[in-house]
Amino acid sequence: MEHEITDGRLRAVIKAAGAELTSLTDAERTEYIWQAGPAWPRHAPVLFPIVGRLNDDLLNHGGKSYRMTQHGFARDRAFSWIERGADSCSLQLVDDEETRAKYPFPFRLELSYRLAAGVLHVGFAVVNTGAETLPASFGAHPAFNWPLRPDIAQEDYALIFSQEEPAPIRRLAGGLMTPDEFATPIEGKRLALRENLFEADAIILDRVASRSVRFAAPQGPGVEVEWDGFRELGIWMKPGARFLCVEPWLGAASPIGFEGPFETKPGLALIAPGETRSAEMRIRAI
Repeated sequence: MEHEITDGRLRAVIKAAGAELTSLTDAERTEYIWQAGPAWPRHAPVLFPIVGRLNDDLLNHGGKSYRMTQHGFARDRAFSWIERGADSCSLQLVDDEETRAKYPFPFRLELSYRLAAGVLHVGFAVVNTGAETLPASFGAHPAFNWPLRPDIAQEDYALIFSQEEPAPIRRLAGGLMTPDEFATPIEGKRLALRENLFEADAIILDRVASRSVRFAAPQGPGVEVEWDGFRELGIWMKPGARFLCVEPWLGAASPIGFEGPFETKPGLALIAPGETRSAEMRIRAI
């Protein structure tokens, strides 16, 4: 089931399956979100309770191992609607027998979408409904059409960060975080976009200084992504495809060789019983 919201300037479509944003268009009917083509069958999946991969796809807790694949299970689960209005909606996913077979923790994950003044606000809230600390990661994975208009070349696009980004970047091998650091390809605030940047998978900024980035060419429409409550930023595209993902995260893939208890995995949020960890991403057409 899908639900459409609008504020008169933007229109967004959200589906209950995965609580996923499937479309974001403006008054000129420019589609900003990748339409799940053959190169990658998703739009903007919700990542929870992990971001990236675990070593051997195993979560170790309490002397047992649980199998959980890349980016967790939320993106493949049906959420229930909390509220559906003209310009906003919210959904939730609550632990059940199926989730506990992969992730042995009580939780409630809430996603909210709200359009106001030409900005899409996407809220994440992870609630610990259990009696023990809840270890979790979560993140956004929106894929934007690249280019946003067919008469603009992909190589005309760049990412412009709100702050200079001199820190080294991190990379993945087999979906796991390597121990190496690499010189950033960002020059000051600008990352010139080209497909070969992603031959070694995602670019990961684990010390990102910015809290917003613009994806645009000198001509035509663009998009700005802002975030609060997230710590890392992933940038990814699948070589040969025509989308770019700008991904605020809280957490990242396991380091190569990490086999410890899940709650000791680097980068997790550790949420006390009864507490909530929240974050927000905002998408603005420019």
